[in-house]
Amino acid sequence: MQVQSQNFQSVSYGNDFLSIGSGARALGMGSAHVSNVGDVTAGFWNPAGLVFVEGTEIAYMHSERFGGIVGYDYGAVALQIPGSEGVLAVSFFRQGVDGIKNTLNAWDRERQRPRENAADYITEFSARDMAFFVSYGLSITENFHAGASVKVLNSRLGPFADAWGYSLDVGAIYQTDDYLFGINLVDITTMLKFWSVNANELRALEEDFGDEIPVGQNEIIYPTIKLGASRFFDLGEFSLVAAIDTDLRFENRRTYYFNVGSMSIEPHIGLEMGYQDMVFIRGGFTDFATDRSGSIFTSPTLGAGLRLGSFDLDYGFSSFAGVSSDLGFTHRVSLKFSFNRIGRS
Repeated sequence: MQVQSQNFQSVSYGNDFLSIGSGARALGMGSAHVSNVGDVTAGFWNPAGLVFVEGTEIAYMHSERFGGIVGYDYGAVALQIPGSEGVLAVSFFRQGVDGIKNTLNAWDRERQRPRENAADYITEFSARDMAFFVSYGLSITENFHAGASVKVLNSRLGPFADAWGYSLDVGAIYQTDDYLFGINLVDITTMLKFWSVNANELRALEEDFGDEIPVGQNEIIYPTIKLGASRFFDLGEFSLVAAIDTDLRFENRRTYYFNVGSMSIEPHIGLEMGYQDMVFIRGGFTDFATDRSGSIFTSPTLGAGLRLGSFDLDYGFSSFAGVSSDLGFTHRVSLKFSFNRIGRS
């Protein structure tokens, strides 16, 4: 029996698993990526950036958080549409904790103690979130580009509860000779998420322990505005990219330094130094926050990249200092393959 609420409730962090993003390059640059993204990962950061994709690109990323407890996987493909200047991308995200023990059936209600051979009644399940993006970007003028992403989310707590959500992102990039400016309106339609609970799977909570079976909840997640600016410096054999982003959220978060009413302002800063368009080192700052005394903390990020022919191998590292350090390190490795660079040295 599925139990679902008919009421909607505003929530914070309802789709926060997507804040991890896509691509290790972005993590290394402090997630400052709204204006300077120009590859297959743009389906997440800013769909307008897909216009810079030439031919076809595919990418995969794996990340681990909280000491490896939480796994995160991302895959995407982007391709130019024949006969059109537009670029289409499909992206998939999964974050989960696997191998969680379900001990509900291992309790002997009549004798009020674990069953004989209790291990035979223990099963495992996963708690995971998944998202599926279909994105499209095109050039409106030579300097102005636009794009959109249709998103479908699914959250599942083993056999006990399940949720579906959907929304739309709309982005734009404006480029000058020296600068790029970007905006991505995330969940511009608001994210509607519908939870249902399998009461039959939770019956033991009521019968054995006297707990009330929860009822499914319908959630509303408010839009987020992501703003970014970046600049590319040509230094001969070397290159430099400097970027800064600001996320404006309207969920009444209080964990960030700048707050205006219910709006929180979350900055990101990143730098990338390249050598011969082949070797890259990156650094940045993210997760700006304060403690009760008003002191400001931030989490620095580091990264590196290697481009060999059609392949880009990137690594990002975060949460080794600052407010997030107690939660463990974040390691991220991503691989991208660009078909248009096949055969190039």
